[in-house]
Formats: sequence, structure tokens, C-alpha cells
Amino acid sequence: MVADVGNWIGCWLCCWLLAVTMTTMPTKALAEDSSSPEPAFYETAKEGWFWYQAPPPEELKEPINLQNSTITREAGPKVFETQNPSMEKYTINDIWNLHPDEFQGLLNGVQKKAVQTPNEKNILEYLIMQDVARRKALAYANATKFVTQKYSDKFNINQVYPTTTPGISARVQEQQKEISNTIMDAREDHALLFFVGQGCGFCDKQAAILAYFVEKYGWQIKPIDIGQHTTLAARFNVTTTPTLVLIKNGTEQSMPVSVGVVAQSELERKLYQAIRYLGGETNIDTFQTYDYQKGGALDPGAILETEEQPWRER
Repeated sequence: MVADVGNWIGCWLCCWLLAVTMTTMPTKALAEDSSSPEPAFYETAKEGWFWYQAPPPEELKEPINLQNSTITREAGPKVFETQNPSMEKYTINDIWNLHPDEFQGLLNGVQKKAVQTPNEKNILEYLIMQDVARRKALAYANATKFVTQKYSDKFNINQVYPTTTPGISARVQEQQKEISNTIMDAREDHALLFFVGQGCGFCDKQAAILAYFVEKYGWQIKPIDIGQHTTLAARFNVTTTPTLVLIKNGTEQSMPVSVGVVAQSELERKLYQAIRYLGGETNIDTFQTYDYQKGGALDPGAILETEEQPWRER
């Protein structure tokens, strides 16, 4: 009986070992034959968000030879190295005719050398370079003055914006005359919307100024309480009082003139500019240009209206 039980147990163990062997062998063989580049899970288990891997070593580049005093760019002038430049091979004439980039590089190098080793020779070289730079700047200023005087019809703005006392007086009179005429001519087909608010002390001050304006020009000014006319205030994007908005009769055109209390002289100037802009007489490029300045040095687009090439010899 005991022998039969032992034989039965032995057979059962043999069958179990055979089954385990047959189950694991294909998996192991598949794992050994796998050519996947991915590392096994347990080989990378420690790698995570903060895992550091040293970057591959960079290839060493050949050191740049700094024995020569200059390096050549693909385009443009030579640029001087700024490490201990030598002044022995240069004359004053050579330095004078250097390209500005070359001169600046040499000047920087001479300065650094003088600061690092402040002996008599190094400091003298730096002061000479500074003197050449000063004289070169003076030559440029003199030449510029000559050119602007010779071609004063192109570069002199005194004819349209004088700086002398009599000229300033004449300029102010010309501007005021143009402003007044423009505002007076526009009163028939333009009006001002005056946005106010309850308890607005600034609105009272602006209203007193507008009274003088109406007396002078006879314009229509309509007060609008933004608390009672919220839709109208939203239409013109008004949130602050006092605010003045110019409208043109018979059109949807409008333009803000001022926000807050504004003096009458400033109101006239802003209104003049807004009237001209809505009328198509100016654009954003010429918004502050007066009629008497058109075609001159203060008219930005005037230079584009000529095919002349001023740099050609006359």
C-alpha cells in the first residue's frame, strides 16, 4: 500500500516537472532570440524623472590661432582681435582710414591693454587712439554741417519749423489761423458729443471751457449722461467723464477728441486734427502735419513723391 502511494507520488512529480520545463523553455528561448533594442525592465527600473545621464563627450576643436591681429569675416571688413594688440605696425594715417568696426575693435583692445598694464607706453597708445576718434568725429560733424547747408532745400526744416523768436511767432500764427479756419468751416456738418456723469466736478469745469468754445465757433455740443444713456456710451466706448467725441453728420464716422478736462487751445488742436482725419485730408502718417507743411521736411511721405536721386552729383 505504501509502495503504491510512493509510486503514485513519483509519477505525479515527474509529470509536473515535465510540464514546467515545456512551459518555460519557449519563453526563455524567445527572450534570448529577441533583438529588441529596448533594455529589460529591471535594468532601467531606477531611471526616473530625476535620473541623470552624463552627456556624450564633445569633440575637441582645434584652438584658434590668435597670432594674427585680424580675422576675416565672410563679408565686410576685418575685425581686430582685442587681446593685447600691437600699435608698432600702424601709422596715424592707417588708424585714421580704418573701417569703423576695425577702429572700434582696435580701440577696445588698446584700452583693455592699458587697464591691465597701465604703463606709460600703453596709456599713451590709448590716448592717441582716443584723440584720433575725437578728430574723426569732428571731421564727420563738419562734413555733415557742410552737406546740410549745401542741400538746405532738403534738410533744413527752419523754413517750416523756425526756432528763432520771430519765426516762432509767425509759425504759431500760421498754425492758429489754419486751426481756426478748419474748425469754423466744419461747424455745419460736425458736432461734439459731451459725455458727462452725475456728480462729476471735472465735467463742470469742462462745460465752462466749452461755453467759450461755442461762443467763438458756434458749434453744436450735445451733453450725454452716461448713467442714463448707457447704450450710447457703450457705442462710443466711453467709460470716463468728461469725454468729447467728434461726429460727422450723415455718416457713421466718429473720433474721440479728449478724455478728461482739456484747455481750449488743446481742444482746438485736437479737434482740428480729428476733422482733417475724418475728412480724408490726413492719415496716421501725417496726422500732425499742417497744410503749410505739406511737401516740406515735416511731411513724411513727401520724399516718396519725387523720383530724384539726391546722392548723384549735381
